[in-house]
Amino acid sequence: MQLDLTEYLISSETIASGGMLTVKRDQVRLPNGHVSQREYVTHPGAVVIVPLLPNGNVILERQFRYPLHQVFIELPAGKIDAGEAILTTGQRELLEEIGFSASDWVKLGHQHPCIGYSNEVIHMYMARGLSAGQHQRDADETLEVFEASFEGCMHMIQGGEITDGKTIVALFFAEKYLAQHG
Repeated sequence: MQLDLTEYLISSETIASGGMLTVKRDQVRLPNGHVSQREYVTHPGAVVIVPLLPNGNVILERQFRYPLHQVFIELPAGKIDAGEAILTTGQRELLEEIGFSASDWVKLGHQHPCIGYSNEVIHMYMARGLSAGQHQRDADETLEVFEASFEGCMHMIQGGEITDGKTIVALFFAEKYLAQHG
């Protein structure tokens, strides 16, 4: 028999609210009956895409990320808009960020990147059958698009060039999928 580890909400307050994120502070009753406090960020969820070219290469992007004040190598990704279907988000983000559409979409799974302080869920897809078009980036989005082999991506992870968690997890899921299904 498993122990009941559920924490139950007593009260909730919003500490801060922005355009995409909200910071909450909740009072909770712990399984042992004691009361504690939990602070966390609510997030609308996101989709990350592994765009796979016919030659087996992956399309990546370099993008400056302000919170860490550095450029990161990432897969295309973006937040889910209110009322938007998850796959639609992936299709929209692929076109917006790198200018591609895809005829074949494979759901790889999902991940919870920040379980200690956020409710964010990132859905992972692999996109194949790519067709190049024109990117439709937001006015505040600047990035560089490039391609790398799967082996090159793994070397960039091992060498510390790719440190973005969502990108690492999605690439490992895609690698496993391709090894099993081709």
